This record gives sequence, structure tokens and C-alpha cells, in this order.
Amino acid sequence: MTAEYLLIDVGNGRTKLGLASRESILDRQELPTASLTPEGILKKIGHWSFAKVILCSVVPAAVVPFRTAFPDLIELRHDTPMGIGIRYPRPESIGADRLANAVALAHLHGSPGIVVDFGTAVTFDILSADRHYIGGVIAPGLRLMTDYLHERTALLPKVDLQEPPHAIGQSTYEAIQAGAAIGYRGMIQGILKALRQELPAGPLHIVATGGDAEWIISGMNEDILVDPDLTLHGLRLVGNLRALNHV
Repeated sequence: MTAEYLLIDVGNGRTKLGLASRESILDRQELPTASLTPEGILKKIGHWSFAKVILCSVVPAAVVPFRTAFPDLIELRHDTPMGIGIRYPRPESIGADRLANAVALAHLHGSPGIVVDFGTAVTFDILSADRHYIGGVIAPGLRLMTDYLHERTALLPKVDLQEPPHAIGQSTYEAIQAGAAIGYRGMIQGILKALRQELPAGPLHIVATGGDAEWIISGMNEDILVDPDLTLHGLRLVGNLRALNHV
């Protein structure tokens, strides 16, 4: 399969690979971040053909095998042309995945807005009405919270994350499920409420992405769009801007 871009989103647990044209994402693959090697990467995408490689990463060491596999790799940074501005004290400290999300929010959904990304951490990134990244919130991810309960206590089990049958757990297992689902949604809603209070009144575009986004958002009374490919779309749009500017 031939396309314009190989898009790479390196997360703490998993690395997402997307084959994309300038208009859409055509195919997807995933690899565990901890075991990335140049050989493994090339084997995974051996049937793909592409012109450019664009990457964002929150794991600096994991970029090394990609640099080996793709010497002309484009790495998203705060000073990469993105079609949005940044009003933030230390722009170099912003995670590249968060910038990619902001790019996709601005170009595909509109501003002002908020991206909620459910990963190892859950991040909230805010775009102003004039399309500037202005900051965000970072909180523990859902699996980080439930795994920590299991790892740091003698009697609490590791649970599969799914909708609890009721709020009042009838077992330790059900009680953890209820705490995870109901408590986590409460945290998300509380953070969104605080953010809305600090943003100008008016319409606000809110988009969620990441592994647990669909499940968590489905149980909330919030007008939130779920886009599982938001970060990859941000990288695709960055590629399009580079091509437009002949960079």
C-alpha cells in the first residue's frame, strides 16, 4: 500500500503507526513502546510505502530506533510550523503529542476548544479562540490509577475496566470497577467545569481521544466528540503544512 505519510505517535505504553494520504488515514498498526527496534518497526510496516515520516513522542529514548530506521524523519517540535500559535511560558516543555492534538483540534474541529487525551496520563489541552495553545491539565490515567491500587495493596485485585453493574459494589472487584468508572468520570467533569469557568463564555469545541475515551465519554452527559485518530491527524496536517510551505 502506497501513501504520502507514515505517521508515528510514540506513547508511554504503545506506539501508534498510521499510513496516510494528505486527506485521510488509510491503515493503522501498533507496537509496544518498550520493545521498539529498527528491525521490528520495518517488519511491522513492511507492506507500506510512503514518501515522508512524521513523528511525535513522549518517550525520548524511543525515538532512537525510528531515527535509525528513517534518517529523514520529521519530528514535531514546538517550533515546527503548525498553523497555530503558542502562548505558553516554556513552549519547548509541551509534549509533542499535545501539540499534534491541538493542531487537529484547530484544523478539523475549531476553536476555542479542549482536547482530552486518555493515555497513561489524561491530558487536557486548551486552544484559544485565536488558535493559540495556552496550556492544560495533567492527571493520572485510568489504568495508572487502577493498576496502582493493585500493585500497592495486599488484597485489592487487578480488574478489567468495564461498566460496573451498579454504584454500590457487591464485591471488592465490583467496588473497584465502580470507583474507576464513576470516580474517573467525576474527575473529568470536574476539570472541564473548572476550565470552562476560566475560558470566555460561548461555544467550546471539546474532543476526546486515546484508548479509554469512547468508554469514559459514553457514560457522561457531555457534548464531547470522540476521535481515536486525533493525534495522527495532527501529524498528517503538519505534513500538509510543510508541503504547502515547501519545507
